Parts: sequence; C-alpha cells; structure tokens
Amino acid sequence: MNVPWKTIVWSQFGASIDTLDDMLSACPEALWRERLWENTSARPEYAEFWYRVYHALFWLDLYLTGAEEGFVPPAPFELIEMEENQLPKTVYSKAELQTYLEYGRKRCEATIEALTDETAQQPCQFAWGEVSFAELLLYNLRHVQEIASQLSLFLGQHGVSVPDFVPTARNNAA
Repeated sequence: MNVPWKTIVWSQFGASIDTLDDMLSACPEALWRERLWENTSARPEYAEFWYRVYHALFWLDLYLTGAEEGFVPPAPFELIEMEENQLPKTVYSKAELQTYLEYGRKRCEATIEALTDETAQQPCQFAWGEVSFAELLLYNLRHVQEIASQLSLFLGQHGVSVPDFVPTARNNAA
C-alpha cells in the first residue's frame, strides 16, 4: 500500500478514535451508568455509556488483530464481549477506558503504518462475514465513529457540551 493512502486512512481513523476520546472525556460521572436508549431487547447494561465505550474499544482492538482466534485484550479487560449475554465482572472506570483507548489508538496507527499490499488483501473471517483486512480497517473505523456519534448525541441531549467535530487525527506530540 502506498504511503499517501496509509496517511489518509490513519488521518480519518485517528479522527474517529479522537472523537470517541472526546466523548469519553466529556462524560460526567452522573451519566457514566446511564443508558443511551431504553428500548433494547438485550440486557439494559449494554446501553450504558461506559459499556458503549468499552464495546467500541474492545472491537477496535480485536479487529486490528484481523481474527477472533488467539485474540486476548490487555488486562483488566476480558473476552466477555464475545460471549452472548455476558458482561464484564466490573464497571470499567473512565481512567481504565482512557488507557485502553490510548492503547488502541497507538496500535491502530502502528497497524496502518505497517500495512502492506499483502496484509491489506488478507481475508478476515467473522460471524457476520468475510472481508479483506483493508476493508476490515474501514469497517472498524465506521464502528468506532458510530459509537462516538451515539455518545455525542446522548451527551448533547443531557446538556453536556461536547467538543466540535474532529476533521483529522490529532498529533499526540502537540
């Protein structure tokens, strides 16, 4: 894969992760365990703010691996996200999720930087279908942005001022 495409993909993927970071940072403690929506056929906890952040970060991490087999998230996180109707043993703190977010951000940038034509074309199989690793990266980007958008809407509806749209990935050195 040529360098301009990697730069473009990282710029947009990083912006999605930065948007998620903004929503995580903006969430007041009073809303941490509040549900984003009420009508759900799943367990109500799946709709809580903290869990939506965890969900986005878990799948960001897993999809960067390209396969479910052999994937293990960093401690203190569990594989529980892959088990139907299961929740983590504890509600993760904002600090824990911010650490996981930074881990995922660095891992994502490194994964895109290391991408080759061969790895970009590698097939990745999941329960929902098979795609190339390059397409999985774009799917992953869309998933992170979808969750960040849900969180932004929720915070706005609760009178929390959220940062403006993030057009490109932020430079951590700044």
